[in-house]
Amino acid sequence: MSSEQTLAALAAVSAQLSSDGGLLAAALLGEDRVQLGDSDPQLGALAASGPRSSGREQQVAAVVEAVYEGFLLHGGSSRILNVGDADLNILAGDRLYALGLAQLAALGDLDSVGELADVIGICSQARALDDAVLAAAAWEHAASAIGWGGSPAGEEAKAAVAADPDAASAALTDAARALRGAAAQTS
Repeated sequence: MSSEQTLAALAAVSAQLSSDGGLLAAALLGEDRVQLGDSDPQLGALAASGPRSSGREQQVAAVVEAVYEGFLLHGGSSRILNVGDADLNILAGDRLYALGLAQLAALGDLDSVGELADVIGICSQARALDDAVLAAAAWEHAASAIGWGGSPAGEEAKAAVAADPDAASAALTDAARALRGAAAQTS
C-alpha cells in the first residue's frame, strides 16, 4: 500500500473540511503534523488498488479515508483533527461519514455506498462489544469489496455478525482476502 496515496487522501479530506470552515476547520492539524502510524491500515489505498477503482483511485482513497477517519473520531482518535473535545469528535465523525458517503454516491457507486454503510453499522456493534478484531475485519472487508467487488461469502459474514461476532470476524477477513486473491489469480 502507498503511504503517499493515504497522505494525499487525508490531505484531500482536510482540504474539504478547511473549505467548509467552522469548528472542524479550526480543529484541523497542520499537514506537517499528519502522520501515519506503523499500524495504520491504509484502507483507502487498499480500496483504490482494486480493479473497480480504476480511473478514480484518488477519489476512492479519499472517500474511504474520510469514512475511516469518522470511525476513528467516534473512538476518540484522529490522524487529521485535534481530538481534545469529545463532543466535537462525534460531530466530526458524523460529518466525515456523511462526506464520504455523499462523495461516493456522486461517483455513482451505490454498491460501495452499501459497503461503507455496512461497515459503519458493524463497527458500531464492534465498539459496543469492545471488539477491535471485528472492527478491523469489517474495514478490511469493506475496502476489499469496494476495490474488487462484493461476494456472497462477504454478505454471509456480515449477516452473521449479530449472532457470532468472533466467527464473523474470521469470515470477513477470509472473504476480503479471497476477493483480492481471486482477482490476483485472474490477472
